Amino acid sequence: MTMDRLPGVLFLCVHNAGRSQMAAAYARRMAGDRARIYSGGSEPASSLNPAVVEAMREDGVPIDGETPRRWSDEDARGADVIVTMGCGDRSEEHTSELQSRGL
Repeated sequence: MTMDRLPGVLFLCVHNAGRSQMAAAYARRMAGDRARIYSGGSEPASSLNPAVVEAMREDGVPIDGETPRRWSDEDARGADVIVTMGCGDRSEEHTSELQSRGL
């Protein structure tokens, strides 16, 4: 990371509909404008998990405007830290996929 750009954090999960969205929202809240925060999934769902949306709203961190999305190579290359969200035994797939892409 060079000093002329903000650090980037990428949160990965399978569906990008729960854990990774929550983690990204909390990270944005804590980091403010001091970091670039992304989230993505390997198999994005069509919408966020409604229970997650409600829980985050109750905690004062609304995410109802977010949409699950597939992570890209550009996301990974721009990240200084990549956090896999432990989606069961599938989290190893993220690491393998990143490595196979040379990321």
